[in-house]
Amino acid sequence: MSKSPRRNSHAVMVGDIQIGGSAPIVVQSMTNTDTADIAATVRQIIELSRAGSELVRITVNSEEAARAVPEIRNQLDQKGFTVPIIGDFHFNGHKLLAKYPDCAEALAKFRINPGNVGRGKSRDPQFAQMIEFACQYDKPVRIGVNGGSLDQSVLTRLLDENRSKPEPDELSVVTREAIIVSALESAARAESLGLGPDKIVLSCKISNVQELIDIYENISQRCEYALHLGLTEAGMGSKGIVASAAALSVLMQQGIGDTIRISLTPEPGAARTKEVVVAQELLQTMGFRSFAPMVIACPGCGRTTSDYFQKLAMQIQAYLRDQMPVWRDQYHGVEEMEVAVMGCVVNGPGESKNANIGISLPGTGESPVAPVYEDGVKTVTLKGEHIAEEFQEIVEKYIASHYSQNAAH
Repeated sequence: MSKSPRRNSHAVMVGDIQIGGSAPIVVQSMTNTDTADIAATVRQIIELSRAGSELVRITVNSEEAARAVPEIRNQLDQKGFTVPIIGDFHFNGHKLLAKYPDCAEALAKFRINPGNVGRGKSRDPQFAQMIEFACQYDKPVRIGVNGGSLDQSVLTRLLDENRSKPEPDELSVVTREAIIVSALESAARAESLGLGPDKIVLSCKISNVQELIDIYENISQRCEYALHLGLTEAGMGSKGIVASAAALSVLMQQGIGDTIRISLTPEPGAARTKEVVVAQELLQTMGFRSFAPMVIACPGCGRTTSDYFQKLAMQIQAYLRDQMPVWRDQYHGVEEMEVAVMGCVVNGPGESKNANIGISLPGTGESPVAPVYEDGVKTVTLKGEHIAEEFQEIVEKYIASHYSQNAAH
């Protein structure tokens, strides 16, 4: 599996996870529980970690939340989950870190928004306090600028400068520049306070796809800090997925970005893990990383009036992903496997032969048999009412025989 053409960014260690440098792009996510609810937060972090999130961010917005963080870390460790947790601070982070040193110790990284760290005369000292805590506890910091909470002092300054130009730029151009300047000036200030460049990650999030691409293309040319990518407020369902994929894939293809989050709005009651799955599938379909066996399935047509192949494809895909927390350690390399579930004779045999293992189900009017191919060779033909169960058993045996515990990564 090929990697993205990486740019030369500083390597930043977040717990035992490396961001930037020569490391692969890291997937992260964020909880939406009340952090003060320790049980719910631990449960969701575990769900996200099992889904494959390598970093998990939590909200630290109150004294109750700050007090809960050490116990959250403790319970995760007791349950065998070492995933680093990141503290998301706005407005009062300097006070919380001062009052709750155990919170600072338990977190693997701090996230600071320059637009929300303080106002007016209080901004610089409060930002300085946050950076001083990061230095004291040897924690990296993500300086995360958001278009919706941009530091107004920076924007005002650039607008004033823009008015003096013979041909002033449009407001959108100045705003994008203000986002970049806010991040770079904050990073420079952090370095002046003693935080090394190997402790700094930058993000410049906005909800417009083209503007996000422009911002990151620009800032990547102006610094060597590790960059976190994400389309903020991406939205719900297919809109959020498509918008995030459109923006992030363009950037990653250029070698821009060291860690990503897909900021999906979940449907009520839906699992938070979908944003992790989307991030993984984006990286995997682009050939940058492998996380779980990929299922190749045809879209269906008039030759596939039965929905049997669709159900089997969904069943196999869910099964493969559900097994990955176990297989990830047990069967090295299994995440690169391809499984084809095809619906008729037109492309079925060909796609099945090209996959590691594939099944070509009968289309409308075809003989009620399903040939199975392993590494391009037909090994068996299934028929009857238990094709799904039998094919799943074949997949299990293939994995056990082709991906051993002793195989090299």
